[in-house]
Amino acid sequence: MAEEIDTSTIGVGGLGAYLARPAEPTGAGMLLLPMITGIGQRVREFAAELAEAGVTTLSWDPFHGVSMDDHELDTMVELMHGLDDETCLAEMQRLLDHMFGELGLTKVGVIGYCLGGRFALLLGARDERLANVVAYHPTVPATPADNHTADPFEQTPRIGAPVMMLYPGQDTIVPHEVFAKLQEGLQSRTGAASIVHLYPEAHHGFSDTRSHGAEVNEAAYAVSQPQVLSFVRATTT
Repeated sequence: MAEEIDTSTIGVGGLGAYLARPAEPTGAGMLLLPMITGIGQRVREFAAELAEAGVTTLSWDPFHGVSMDDHELDTMVELMHGLDDETCLAEMQRLLDHMFGELGLTKVGVIGYCLGGRFALLLGARDERLANVVAYHPTVPATPADNHTADPFEQTPRIGAPVMMLYPGQDTIVPHEVFAKLQEGLQSRTGAASIVHLYPEAHHGFSDTRSHGAEVNEAAYAVSQPQVLSFVRATTT
């Protein structure tokens, strides 16, 4: 049975963030890294699903208040191309500080979707405090974008926490060889679990309900999300 939750937009050291928490929080938490939409409706739904599972969820706002709720995709793409890896990772670590500090959480993981999935892998290698890493169809291009200064292929083998990575086989943005290289990096680790999902017929971004006009995407999310929630609970409680 889903728990009642409280939601709010909060400020953390000059950053805006979206907080979803159970009415009776435990020590479990997840830092949520959005897709290109920013903290739009679907991302708030992701946060709610985690909070309803008993996990306090704080969402990083990569675009500082701009989302696809009221902006076109072209605007979001332009903003995405302006993101700086080191600045973004520093912001995420500030939010983690807040989660362990002011929110009083004891075990915190990270979950990212698309561009947030790439950042989840990078943050997992950067911050040893994380209890888990979940990368939902991470957007890792074969050739790094001009604004990408951190290398997920190099960083992924350094992640110390258990990792779950989910990849759609019909991803036209992230080639299968990229997925295979990330998988190889994860499975080269000897100190933590690697759980890798392949959904052969699903498309990039299959967690987004806007893609669920294709039954394969809706089906992939219906199968994957309960397993993600179980993984999150197992690693944060």
